[in-house]
Amino acid sequence: MFRTLLAAAVFTSLAGSAFAQDVTQSFSQIERGGYLAKAGDCVACHTGPGQQPYAGGLALETPFGKIVSPNITPDSETGIGAWTDDEFVAAMHDGRGRNGKRLYPAMPYPAYTKVSRADALAIFAYLKTIQPVRHAVESNQLPFPFNIRQSLVFWNALNFTPGEFKPDPKKSAEWNRGAYLVEGLAHCGTCHTPKNILGGDKTSEAYTGGTLQDWFAPDITANKHTGIGDWGVEDIVKYLKTGANDYTLASGPMSEEIVHSSSGMNDGDLKAIAVYLKGINADKQPPKPAPLPASDKHMVAGAAIYKDNCAACHLDSGEGAPKIFPSLAASTLVQSREPTTLIRLVLEGSRAVSTKDAVTAPAMPAFGWRLTDEQAASVLTYIRNTWGNAAAPVDAGAVAKMRKRSAGN
Repeated sequence: MFRTLLAAAVFTSLAGSAFAQDVTQSFSQIERGGYLAKAGDCVACHTGPGQQPYAGGLALETPFGKIVSPNITPDSETGIGAWTDDEFVAAMHDGRGRNGKRLYPAMPYPAYTKVSRADALAIFAYLKTIQPVRHAVESNQLPFPFNIRQSLVFWNALNFTPGEFKPDPKKSAEWNRGAYLVEGLAHCGTCHTPKNILGGDKTSEAYTGGTLQDWFAPDITANKHTGIGDWGVEDIVKYLKTGANDYTLASGPMSEEIVHSSSGMNDGDLKAIAVYLKGINADKQPPKPAPLPASDKHMVAGAAIYKDNCAACHLDSGEGAPKIFPSLAASTLVQSREPTTLIRLVLEGSRAVSTKDAVTAPAMPAFGWRLTDEQAASVLTYIRNTWGNAAAPVDAGAVAKMRKRSAGN
């Protein structure tokens, strides 16, 4: 009895001590780190087929060859269990792993450099609590000369500007929060910014769309023709939260981002992201191009193909059905400068993302078996130049290349 009372007294004493405060802070840091890891969508890249979360092994196809994501569980031999705080921060901020090993920018340190040290350490604290997995990964599978890590000295000199995010005092706290997330942890530009010949971001064209692994990540600037200029803040929030809004449905790599990342973010952060995106290039509205004439031979052929294959779902008007069949009329995705995603959707079909707030996950069937390269190009050309749309015609050769790559996967 005496020992019980003594233990209770000691515990009560500790509960009001610095020790108890440190424990509370540790739990708070880990909880925050879990949220930040979700915001950064870490699990999507660091989980290979059949592997435990964060155990690595996912092959990323780059224009220079294959890179495989490393194990970031707290396994001391094959993961990051033996890393120090400074080593983890160096990976995030400088692209340097243990012993100064240079990391390839498939790990988006050009964006993560903007993440605060406190947030980086919160993520590290969270990762140290997950189940360690013994899984050795050989990340660098690039061919010569790209497999020489020392070459990254020159790449960084040309394409990397280190430094944490600095708030703009002329902007609101909400705008700055959105900028911090979009430019840093959410690393939106990694996919949505076109790349130069070295694979670095074309910063002058930030967020205007980029091609990655045969998907075109669309323009997410305020451009009203090819971007999300006509979307309201709530439309962006709804899309990121559920994967669906009145304009479009998420599929492909974006569906993974929504499932693993943005659908789990709080509404305040999603609204901040939306506010920031709505301001990108808001004062730069390029003139809308003229559509192809209806008499063009590809438009004539495309109209007939659309009527036979597409109108049942997307309607003769191209308006579709909200949250079930996306509208093709006045669609910024349809009018993207790059038709890569559209070609892939026609050839392979797609299923929209399913989230707890939008569980239906409508599907589009594949038409690659039914349409020739010329027919697929014609119907896409028609869709991109009808109902007020205007965009460059789709070349049958581009369809043929995508079909060949698709068959090889």
